[in-house]
Amino acid sequence: MEQNQRALARAHQFHPSRTAIIDLFNIYLGRNSRNKAEDAVRETPSKMQKRVTALRELPPPNEQFLFDFEQLQGQFLDQEQLRAVTESVLISLVVQCSSHAPQAEFILFSLRSLSSIGYVNWDTFLPSLLSSVSSAESSTGQGNQAMAGVSLSVPNSSNFQTSNPTSPLPSIHGIGSPVQSATESLACVSMSPVKSSDISCGVQPIVSMANNPSLRGTTINYLRQLSCKIILAGLESNLKPVTHADILSHMLNWLVNWDQRQVGIDEADGTKVWKPEKALSEWLHSCLDVIWVLVEEDKCRVPFYELLRSGLQFIDNIPDDEALFTIILEIHRRRDMVAMHMQMLDQHLQCPTFATHRFLSQTSPSGEPLANLRYSPITYPSVLGEPLHGEDLAISIQRGSLDWERALRCLRHALHTTPSPDWWRRALLVTPCYRSSAQQGPTPGAVFSSEMICEATIDRTIELLKLTNSETNCWQEWLIFADVFHFLTKTGGIDFLDFVDKLASRVTKGDQQILRTNHVTWLLAQIIRIEIVTNALNSDPNKVETTRKILSFHKEDRNADPNNVNAQSILLDFISSSQTLRIWSFNPSIREYLNPEQLQKGKQIDEWWRQVTRGERMMDYMNLDERSMGMFWVLSYTIAQPACEAMMNWLTSAGHAELLQGSNLQPSERMMMMRESCPLPMPLLSGLSINLCTKLAFQLEETLFLGQVIPSIAIVETYARLLLIAPHSLFRPHFTTLTQRSPSILSKPGVSLLLELLNYRLLPLYRYHGKSKALMYDVTKIIAMIKGKRGEHRLFRLAENLCMNLILSLRDFFLVKKELKGPTEFTETLNRITIISLAITIKTRGIAEVEHMVFLQPLLEQIMVTSQHTWSEKTLRHFPPLIRESLMGRMDKRGQAFQAWQQAETTVINQCRQLLSPSADPSYVMTYLSHSFPQHRQYLCAGAWILMNGHPESINSANLGRVLREFSPEEVTSNIYTMVDVLLHHIQIELQHGHLLQDLLSKASANLAFFIWTHELLPLDILLLALIDRDDDPHALRIVISLLDRQELQQRVKLFGLNRGPPEHWLYPGPFKRVELQKALGNHLSWKDRYPPFFDDIAARMLPVIPLIIYRLIENDVTDIADRVLAVYSPLLAYHPLKFTFVRDILAYFYGHLPSKLIMRILTVLDLSKIPLSESFPQHISSSNPAVYPPSEYFATLLLGLVNNAIPPLNSKSKSSSMGDTSNNPGRSTLNKPQTSSRFGPINSSEGQSAFYQNQDPGTYTQLVLETAVIEILSLPVPASQIVSSLVQIVIHVQPTLIHSSNGMSSGVGQGSGLPTSPSGGSTDSMNTSRSTPSASGITAANFVSRSGYTCQQLSCLMIQACGLLLAQLPPEFHMQLYLEASRIIKDCWWLADGKRSHRELDSAVGYALLDPTWAAQDNTSTAIGNIVALLHSFFSNLPQEWLEPTHAIIKHLRPVTSIAMLRIAFRIMGPLLPRLAFARPLFMKTLALLFNVMADVFGRNSQPSSPNEASEIADLIDFLHHAVLYEGQGGPVQTTSKPKLETLTLCSKVMELLRPDIQHLLSHLKTDPSSSIYAATHPKLVPNPS
Repeated sequence: MEQNQRALARAHQFHPSRTAIIDLFNIYLGRNSRNKAEDAVRETPSKMQKRVTALRELPPPNEQFLFDFEQLQGQFLDQEQLRAVTESVLISLVVQCSSHAPQAEFILFSLRSLSSIGYVNWDTFLPSLLSSVSSAESSTGQGNQAMAGVSLSVPNSSNFQTSNPTSPLPSIHGIGSPVQSATESLACVSMSPVKSSDISCGVQPIVSMANNPSLRGTTINYLRQLSCKIILAGLESNLKPVTHADILSHMLNWLVNWDQRQVGIDEADGTKVWKPEKALSEWLHSCLDVIWVLVEEDKCRVPFYELLRSGLQFIDNIPDDEALFTIILEIHRRRDMVAMHMQMLDQHLQCPTFATHRFLSQTSPSGEPLANLRYSPITYPSVLGEPLHGEDLAISIQRGSLDWERALRCLRHALHTTPSPDWWRRALLVTPCYRSSAQQGPTPGAVFSSEMICEATIDRTIELLKLTNSETNCWQEWLIFADVFHFLTKTGGIDFLDFVDKLASRVTKGDQQILRTNHVTWLLAQIIRIEIVTNALNSDPNKVETTRKILSFHKEDRNADPNNVNAQSILLDFISSSQTLRIWSFNPSIREYLNPEQLQKGKQIDEWWRQVTRGERMMDYMNLDERSMGMFWVLSYTIAQPACEAMMNWLTSAGHAELLQGSNLQPSERMMMMRESCPLPMPLLSGLSINLCTKLAFQLEETLFLGQVIPSIAIVETYARLLLIAPHSLFRPHFTTLTQRSPSILSKPGVSLLLELLNYRLLPLYRYHGKSKALMYDVTKIIAMIKGKRGEHRLFRLAENLCMNLILSLRDFFLVKKELKGPTEFTETLNRITIISLAITIKTRGIAEVEHMVFLQPLLEQIMVTSQHTWSEKTLRHFPPLIRESLMGRMDKRGQAFQAWQQAETTVINQCRQLLSPSADPSYVMTYLSHSFPQHRQYLCAGAWILMNGHPESINSANLGRVLREFSPEEVTSNIYTMVDVLLHHIQIELQHGHLLQDLLSKASANLAFFIWTHELLPLDILLLALIDRDDDPHALRIVISLLDRQELQQRVKLFGLNRGPPEHWLYPGPFKRVELQKALGNHLSWKDRYPPFFDDIAARMLPVIPLIIYRLIENDVTDIADRVLAVYSPLLAYHPLKFTFVRDILAYFYGHLPSKLIMRILTVLDLSKIPLSESFPQHISSSNPAVYPPSEYFATLLLGLVNNAIPPLNSKSKSSSMGDTSNNPGRSTLNKPQTSSRFGPINSSEGQSAFYQNQDPGTYTQLVLETAVIEILSLPVPASQIVSSLVQIVIHVQPTLIHSSNGMSSGVGQGSGLPTSPSGGSTDSMNTSRSTPSASGITAANFVSRSGYTCQQLSCLMIQACGLLLAQLPPEFHMQLYLEASRIIKDCWWLADGKRSHRELDSAVGYALLDPTWAAQDNTSTAIGNIVALLHSFFSNLPQEWLEPTHAIIKHLRPVTSIAMLRIAFRIMGPLLPRLAFARPLFMKTLALLFNVMADVFGRNSQPSSPNEASEIADLIDFLHHAVLYEGQGGPVQTTSKPKLETLTLCSKVMELLRPDIQHLLSHLKTDPSSSIYAATHPKLVPNPS
């Protein structure tokens, strides 16, 4: 292409018409001859200035030019070549003669004249002209600046480029010349057919101006002004869209860079900068004229939206020009309107809540980082309202701005609610001073800078100091905060030196009396030994000053009551000494700052420890008095290693004993095991330094997993308690950590202990950290490694059981393998449980991410490739549609399986007779194992079943047991599933032969008892799972129930409870009772294993199975039996690590299908005394009258609980409360009800924040409050429609109810006959509905406000946010009711339904109605519509991606839309969804089509509005549609290269046909027609090589 352009330019240069054309123009321009011109050019400028020219020959009149040109035209045959040469000459003349006014006027006249006869192709001439102007500016030294700035929408580098792509200046959105690249443009100028010697006014005078900035600037001004005039002339013709885009690009570049100076000017030499002058003002105005012509609505040559994303409004140095200011103001106005549609109402309140545990997936299944992270912890609206996040944005947020305050709200909320450390790692930027060279790049998704987290941490410190000073017992809060503070410091989120400096400044400048205790010193002592901190202190240039500040925090309590000494006060009294000695070790030169009294206390600690170690008896850590505990805590900060060794010695002090000889041990084998002792108590562990806890955890790991002696249960329990007590600081992924220390760990007996520890102690901790998936992958590797090994039953079944629990604990999408390639490594059992878990997750919580929706189908296919199971219709009907549709067409292969059994039955039965006859030779076992075919081995149990014939004693159980133990775990599983199929088939056949069903079931139960209990030949949990998966057979579940009813199992469950201790194991003082291996696990699992169990038990293996049995019973509509099973096994489920999640999910999964009696039974699984249920909840769920549903105050109380616990608190909340008031602590337990002794009442409201181990499920107290509210809603015997109606009524009346009631006024606001300035939604008149609605006036507003700690206005807006959050957690049945109720309220609003209102009145009303509720509440102008839209936005922000699909229902319920006011409301509802829909193509396309259809209701071809509507009234909606299309095309915030997707343009072209022609005209650029759309004309798929 470039070579063709050069060849063409060279041809023009030597074309014979060149000289004649130049001579003709010279005559009319009044120029001298070429020879004189050459002499003149050779003269120096100074000589030219001295020459005085006499009378010149006057040029002919302009009117004669066209006649002369036509005469010249007739002399040449190739008219196209002549036209091209003429354009080239004209371009050169424009560049050279623009400063000469008469000549410039003639050039403009000649262009108009030639255009009139069609001799100027504006689509080629104008881009070439602009490129040449750019080149001319570059030759004077200014071009590098002039053309660097703007490009509109560059399709790709080969089609659209800026005219000077090498410019060092940053580029602002724009389009370059579509005709030729920058290189080609310069080549065209340099090879112009017009030589400099041919024209008297050559280029050299222009170049000579480079040394004169003022003269150069004036010349450029004139050149631009003439170019603008020529462009305006060209715009009178119908130009191509690409030409319009190129023109706009150059105009915007000129405007943005209007004040750029010459590169290379030495500003230090005193040269004055040129200032705006008349010529500048004129070209600015001409340039603005061009822009206005381009975007005028009549022609719509370029959509006005291109100005919105151009960056023109952000000129750094705006000239004092009214015309430019006017266009910038208009851009700002329309940009603000587009941004408004993108943002939610009360956008500044949209902070993440840590009441939900949805995690962000930052990598694709292949492990590659995702290009666009949709769910960062917090986002900020950009120029056009798009949500932005990331490091650059976080650093650019100014302190004190609204975004800064919103970030701090989120961080303060996090410090109160202690979300997962995984969240902190993703959200926080590493402090720059701590970054390694490998971490110099931006942190994906991180949005909080170290300055933000430092300020939030200081705020939390000050808050806790104030609570402490008010004599509130908040030691637990300090412990939790110290754990998080240690984690943040160690990971580099806090700059230690900066923290000390700012905290000291805050204390100095603030209330001096706030520092009354040593808590800050204690807090710093926790981190003083971290490597980052010690390095910072050692390298600090202001080391002495920093040390002085640290020491300034020492505040010993000299007035302490000696009679009220506890461990905490002793620790705080001595901690200064410990820290002083530590700092002294860093810097011995600070001796003068040390307090002698602190050094003396250090000696007291040493003396106390010497007395303890000299004692004849070891310190009894189980029974320490307060003083001893406090002194030992101090010791942990001073000399951690001796303290650690002392605790280890105490744990092992009971000594060792040889493991008793068992049947599984060879006579020569000896195993040593620690004698049992008591684990270290939680009160003692809680006060130890984190440094000591880390050392102790390391030592315990050495003993547990790498030692030669079998550890005691007390040591295992102590280790678990350590990890639970400091979940942030001490957590470690065990497989990774331990394999690094000992690669052979998986081959040692300790791996069994590790799996037990994970399965029965640390499962909630891993879920809290978001590491359950990683753990699942690690355990899957073990399963894959041993599932084919003979005899590895115990380890395999333990790993499989752990994997079951992990899969069922995951409540977000997961892949069974890290990549979607190849079959899954799961067992058949795990494959089936994975389907169940996915179904529960999708149905109860939705699919959170777009990627997960894409991966679901391949994931299901990957699972079903290796799984032979076919789900029953009763199970499928409860599956979510996404899974049900994938599984319904699955072929049932059971028929083929029965055929295979029938073919092998004869051989199998013959082998079984030889193996299992009472007189069978034991040596035949090895013969069978060596010579039997693998396909026959899977039928061993089925064959034994047939031979039993109801008489299990008739077979040789010893041989059968030995063979099954010698099988691989995979073969045993296959035997179980095959046996279940055969026995159910056998029962069907026997029934056909006339046998009684009861007898057959009794025989089946007896036979299975033989397998499970009599000889313990098969694992019970797998057998039960196999049976419930055959619920398509009517007898399978009956057999399951008969097994659950047997006394053998129920006795094992009771015995398990007695041996295990209470479910809250961390409170159990011990000693724990170890159960013998064979008694705990049975013969099959314990056969040749010798390692004793710790927590494992056959009953414990039932924990994931019982909930699945309950699910299957409910699916089969036998809820009475489900109730009975729960009643019997509730004591066992008390040990379920995730029983709260089980209750919440089963209520959601079967919502609408559960009888009240079963709901009550399900709730008893929980320890209701520890759940913050509402006081009136029991009477509501036990009400026998369905017509009576809870009052509004009940639902308002639920919302208040969420405001107090789940919604990030407002900054002003703490300021409006007294510092000593416990309501100032948003982390306190719920204040949404009065104190009560009822078992349904709140727990320990005065204790404040609770530790992680107290809320392991769901994870934090914040999550507990939200999930408890969900459980209450799902348990109520009230239809979803009434619940939603009550919640919505509270929302729309919330401001008038709270504000007016607190002022002693009624809740309603009277309405006059005229349209009010702000149509209030608080009145019943505004509803204009005939049906009765629950009144919100029953709420005691004053009581609510006082219990919240907020003002009325603040509380009313936060109640809206809380309601949206709550509704988003409920099943989709509630969502559809919300859409119905919301649309009804909007349509019934009286001023919208009144057809007599003018457009102006309605626009005013809509403007007020859609104000942010926070603003409206301040002025008491809240509206029903404003509140309901804010509710919808809050609801949308908390919805998972999948549940956004039905959001269209609300718009469909609003149709047909009959007014612009209603149209605006529809756009305002759906607009904020755009950032999330842009990544889901099908949903985005549906939404876009819906918006076009809604617009067609008002502006359609066939619409008949009551009054005419002008297209100009919806200019903002037109802009928004352009923005939506480009946003989706980019897949994120619109950028320089953003272009719409072809599929989207195609859709727009189709649906646009519904609109009126004038509306279509404004949207014409969203079509696929390159002749009318700048987007289509520059789209690479539509115009691959635009020319």
